[in-house]
Amino acid sequence: MKGSNSHNYQASIELLLLASIWGASFMFMRVGSPEFGPVLFTAIRTAIAAIFLFSCLVLYKQTNALNGRWRQIFIVGALNTAIPFVLFGYATLTLTAGTTSVLNATTPMFGALVAYFWLKDKLTFSATIGLLIGFFGVYLLVSENLHFTSTETQGNNALLPTLAAMLAALCYGISANYTKKHFTGIKPLALAAGSQISATLMLLPVSLFFIPENVPSNNAIWSALLIGIICTGIAYILFFRLIAQLGPAKAISVTYLIPAFGILWGALFLGETISLTMLIGGIVILLGVALTTGVIKRK
Repeated sequence: MKGSNSHNYQASIELLLLASIWGASFMFMRVGSPEFGPVLFTAIRTAIAAIFLFSCLVLYKQTNALNGRWRQIFIVGALNTAIPFVLFGYATLTLTAGTTSVLNATTPMFGALVAYFWLKDKLTFSATIGLLIGFFGVYLLVSENLHFTSTETQGNNALLPTLAAMLAALCYGISANYTKKHFTGIKPLALAAGSQISATLMLLPVSLFFIPENVPSNNAIWSALLIGIICTGIAYILFFRLIAQLGPAKAISVTYLIPAFGILWGALFLGETISLTMLIGGIVILLGVALTTGVIKRK
């Protein structure tokens, strides 16, 4: 019994660590994307993660796991990495790290919608109510900035960046269902490495058209390195450990913790303001996600 409690305690600590790492990724995007540009910043991020994860693949002797699956791997790489990473990078040009991390939490909602239309999964009444509540929360979250038209950073209209972040979450939802359908038996580490490698191959040629005129600052360079090594490479390894220890359902609960850390890091290191409307919107979104995924069930 004592060993089991110790095991659960360790897993809980790792869950919080993973949430804090993924929450920090939005802070790093907020710092690096304006100087590198979203495309080049993402290409650097995926290249670093690809090198790290491929090294792990070699270490664990799983390089053969992707043989004959590269067409599907490229689809996952596009939907789970290349497109959403660039979209989130674009969103952080205007939205705060905290706001973007909360919008990322809508991913399970889009996953449920895609599963309903594509895989014909059942969408309960509670889940439908959850979707409506969640999207209303998105409106609350960004409503303060929807009317701004100033050309200054803080005054940019939030509509397009918000739509970009939600499109990124939709890509994650599609990717999750595609993975469920086509990659049930594949090693998670192999899938992660393959998706980062394929995303890098897609983004590097395109990024050559987005070379910045000025050399990025040290802060931006460090952001690119840290988001690639820690927030992508190490985070994937940690996530797969949690799946093995807790199972997929409990491991995915990290989604609910990421916004808290995204808001916290943005406030501590970037001086972002935490407004009451933002907090209410974030809580409403998480309530909607909890209803949609069945964490909270209507009696």
